[in-house]
Amino acid sequence: MITSKQRAYLRSLAHDLPTIMQIGKGGLGDNMLKTFSDALDARELIKLGVLDNCEYTPRDIADALGEALGAEVCGVIGRKIILYRRSEKKKNRIELP
Repeated sequence: MITSKQRAYLRSLAHDLPTIMQIGKGGLGDNMLKTFSDALDARELIKLGVLDNCEYTPRDIADALGEALGAEVCGVIGRKIILYRRSEKKKNRIELP
């Protein structure tokens, strides 16, 4: 579990990150979860977009992703989701305050 100060720090880091993937009307499938998990292992911090045609709200998607991937939801801003998970495979690149 991360603190609110750490969450704010991660949101500030994610500000300049590009949106790496978008979630649309297909929702979350096993292949998407695997892709997101691989991206978290490689980057630790990712930003995702939720398209207007998605049947779920961005908050619902964020909560489902956090639970399925064991990741922290750092923020849901509009239709963007910011996720963080410390990488087990690589040396930790993000040092939390």
